[in-house]
Amino acid sequence: MNKTKILFLCTGNSCRSQMAEGWANHLKGDAIEAYSAGVAPHSLDPRAVRAMADAGVDISGHHSKHVSELVGIEFDYVVTVCGHAQETCPFFPGKTKVVHAGFEDPPKLAEGAATDEEAMAHYRRVRDEIRVYIETLPEALINGSDGIIIQE
Repeated sequence: MNKTKILFLCTGNSCRSQMAEGWANHLKGDAIEAYSAGVAPHSLDPRAVRAMADAGVDISGHHSKHVSELVGIEFDYVVTVCGHAQETCPFFPGKTKVVHAGFEDPPKLAEGAATDEEAMAHYRRVRDEIRVYIETLPEALINGSDGIIIQE
């Protein structure tokens, strides 16, 4: 059985796209070959690593990478998980379909947090929302029922 190749694309590849890749590998590794990248990557967010670890998923070995580092991989789908990535998503040739499924930005939500635990609550909520989305894949993408199609 060929796995569906999915790239989760975000701006920094530090949080949401990393969580999505982690969930896809953890929950759907038999059906999905997951990748993540950013359009302007920066370091992996330690709170994202902690939030995923709290749920039993280890992404501590991940690193932020630019989408150009994945040239040569023919993706079935690219899922943008933030508005900036949706707006600046590069063109993917061939059969690749680009879909947007946006999630709020945990670091931005956590900016006003009074404590680390309060900040972590934002990360955990978004982590759980991403999990619910990943649980629908790849079927929802194949059936065209989940996300806004940007490029077909």
